[in-house]
Amino acid sequence: MSMINAKNKVTEHQRFYQQAYKAHTRLWMINPRSRWYMVPYLAALWGGFGATLYAASRKVAGHNTWFSKD
Repeated sequence: MSMINAKNKVTEHQRFYQQAYKAHTRLWMINPRSRWYMVPYLAALWGGFGATLYAASRKVAGHNTWFSKD
């Protein structure tokens, strides 16, 4: 006897994921909520990459801070 008497949706989810995968959809984009997860992740990823390149180019130019000439 289980604590929650709920329908087992594993087969439904499996069919959904297999159908989307056969349509060549990337695994991390199959779930309907994936866009909510990927947008902030990609913004942080590319924002951090851009900030790193900006800071590195400032360092190469001889400036030790983000904005001033020092």
